[in-house]
Amino acid sequence: MSDLLDGIGTATEGGLFARALEPDSGARKPHPDQPETCLNCGAQLTGAYCQACGQKGHLHRTIGAFMHDLLHGALHFEGKLWRTLPVLIFRPGKLTRRYIDGERARFVSPMALFLFGVFLMFAVFQMVGLTAPSDIDPEQAFEDTLSDAHAAAETEIGVIRNDLETQDLNDAERAELEERLALLETYLGENPDAERSIAGDLLRGIRDGASGERDGAATYPAKTSPAADQNDERIDLAEGGGTAVSLASEETGVDFIDSAVAKWRANPSLMLYKLQANAYKFSWLLIPISIPFVWLLFAWKRRFKAYDHAIFVTYSLSFMTLLFVTASLVANAGAHEIFVVLPLLIIPPVHLYKQLRGAYELSRFGAFWRLLVLSAFIWIVAALFFQILFLLGST
Repeated sequence: MSDLLDGIGTATEGGLFARALEPDSGARKPHPDQPETCLNCGAQLTGAYCQACGQKGHLHRTIGAFMHDLLHGALHFEGKLWRTLPVLIFRPGKLTRRYIDGERARFVSPMALFLFGVFLMFAVFQMVGLTAPSDIDPEQAFEDTLSDAHAAAETEIGVIRNDLETQDLNDAERAELEERLALLETYLGENPDAERSIAGDLLRGIRDGASGERDGAATYPAKTSPAADQNDERIDLAEGGGTAVSLASEETGVDFIDSAVAKWRANPSLMLYKLQANAYKFSWLLIPISIPFVWLLFAWKRRFKAYDHAIFVTYSLSFMTLLFVTASLVANAGAHEIFVVLPLLIIPPVHLYKQLRGAYELSRFGAFWRLLVLSAFIWIVAALFFQILFLLGST
């Protein structure tokens, strides 16, 4: 219930943001009960709005009218939305071109539609449970990983002992197996206290490294095995067994990157939450990041300016947010995954192709090769966007 209310609140917030950018088209007749003069500035009214200050001529004073204005302003229930959505879905190139050429009062602006779509998408994600986990315990995660590694190491010890007893080994092979056996037994320990000491040292080392109190890797306590002394920075307890624990703490040498990585290791649940929150707060960054890549597709065509590319990108992103909303609702309704995955694979490239061809008046070949290049650019844009989110979440 909490997720549902939070989702509705997020969607309403997005509608109010979009409404702030998207006023009425003004195509209204004067109300029969409106006064002769504007109640705000006193100017003579000649239409539904005051020509001096822009206020409506007729003002409601009922709770029903208030609730209507709330729904109308938050959810944008007016003709412009219903005129925009069909064209955005089926003829995106025509919508983009008509808006660029000046036909704007008829359609919802791309930025208002994008803002509403982004907030609606994350609201729906929240309602259907597609949110970042908030119960990750880093210490428990490392404890579990260590336990798995110990189990794999114990299995390998059994295999080594069996080989030593049953296999016909030469001196070099026997010495290698005995050294490996000694290494595993040393780091596992012969009693539970030794094993818990290893786990404690690992977790303390991770915490110390995350807080900047200690450089380098977390290391085990001093042991007697010569092989252990040679592997005090990195030990793979279950090498060859399918599970490994790396004790190395490799650093890049770049302070802000190392600090970010340390924060992710120390509190992954908080960082995932911040990543999700920043994803919709800074989703608008996708637009300026994308524009240069679209410009590269038309760099030699002086007819198309950066403004054209901005409208193209924003309408395209608006459609993708609505597509993700639809897919998440279909999945939550219990539909087979093929009805969710296939549309997400097929619809975006088809929509991009139609939008490219219509918005820039391209031939089939011109739209097709640009679609291929743009598909590669999209991965670059996504990588840049998530790197920015990663750094923003670490500050």
